Amino acid sequence: MKQFFFRLFTVLVLAIACTLLIQQRNWLWLCVIVPSFLVSIGWFYRLYTFNTRKIAFLLDAIENDDPAVRFYEHASPGDSSMVNVMLNRIARILYNVKQETAQREKYYELIMDFVETGIVVLNSKGSVYQKNKEAMNLLGLDVLTHVKQLSRISDELMTALEKAVPGDKLQIQFNTERGTVHLALRVSGIRIKDEELRIIALSDINRELDEREIDSWIRLTRVLTHEIMNSLTPVTSLSETLLALPGAENEEMKQGLETIHSTGKGLINFVMSYRKLTRLPSPEPSLFYVRPFLERMIRLAQHQHPCPNITLSILEAREDLIVFADENLIAQVVTNLLKNAIQAIGNAPDGKITLKAYCDPQESIRIEIANNGPAIPPDAAGQIFVPFFTTKEEGSGIGLSLSKQIMRLSGGTLTLLPYKEKGQATVFVLVFN
Repeated sequence: MKQFFFRLFTVLVLAIACTLLIQQRNWLWLCVIVPSFLVSIGWFYRLYTFNTRKIAFLLDAIENDDPAVRFYEHASPGDSSMVNVMLNRIARILYNVKQETAQREKYYELIMDFVETGIVVLNSKGSVYQKNKEAMNLLGLDVLTHVKQLSRISDELMTALEKAVPGDKLQIQFNTERGTVHLALRVSGIRIKDEELRIIALSDINRELDEREIDSWIRLTRVLTHEIMNSLTPVTSLSETLLALPGAENEEMKQGLETIHSTGKGLINFVMSYRKLTRLPSPEPSLFYVRPFLERMIRLAQHQHPCPNITLSILEAREDLIVFADENLIAQVVTNLLKNAIQAIGNAPDGKITLKAYCDPQESIRIEIANNGPAIPPDAAGQIFVPFFTTKEEGSGIGLSLSKQIMRLSGGTLTLLPYKEKGQATVFVLVFN
């Protein structure tokens, strides 16, 4: 720094001296002073460009995320060592600010990924500025960098996001391999660095409705079973007491009391089966291998429902595929689906039930149970998970609703894939997130 000021002082002194000599028209001394003045300006310019290159080098290193750049601080006494010390200090400050900014962005990204609402941020050109995991799961994509990529899912969805403006509230429905997706979109706007951004929130309407519907059915079932049990229990108990009293030898009276007693017990057992829907045990998840689990489920189904006309097989399931869930509860779900598949095929020849297990692009474990039995009618397909709904003469209507509730408590989903073409197999999918 001293050298810098010394050279600056020398240039100023020589400049003043040249000015005075020109005024006095002392051309001899002027010829002596001018070369010295030019040399001093050259020295000053070289020092300026040298330090400018240092600053440019520092800025390039910061821009390229190179934290290793350092300037030697123990040079010979002069301006270089002082300038190097200041540049190193500036570098540390800028790197710290950049690191804190990166950590803050990572912190916000983690918060976004824990939000159960999908979030997509678009700029005016349709480029994706930010998105979270839930949005990618809802859209069923691995990569999303521009809104045009949504055309692979639905042209209507792509158009809606392209034309959405802050304040819009939209509903979009489209079909994927996972079934029909019904999304609610809410749009808001923000301006960052002179750029207009649109923040689009995505919510799965079907999932929210399913959860509310299940909760409503559970509360209704709990109330009904409580009231029915309170009414039936005294009747059954009283009929049993009357049968034991003297005078009950009358044949007609005895038959009537036995009918009341047996009917009451039958209704109590019937109601107790519905209580399973509202009193499921809390899941106790643990890690278990999927393929051995499915093999056990197949052997159990073949033993409980022997049908020589039906073959059960595993099409796909890696040996190292693992699920974190309550194995006993999931076994109830798979057993019920296999039983339903066997009943759907019936005595038809060449019946086939196939199982697949794999990890999808969203890193969710999926188990598919397919059968080539008759297709489920469209009007029934939308109600098969509703408690008490059944298409079987002797069905209770709680098997699939109970299975869906188990998957919900396990943090997963149970869905019926839509039929895309005539003759397609009926496929139920268990998804473990």
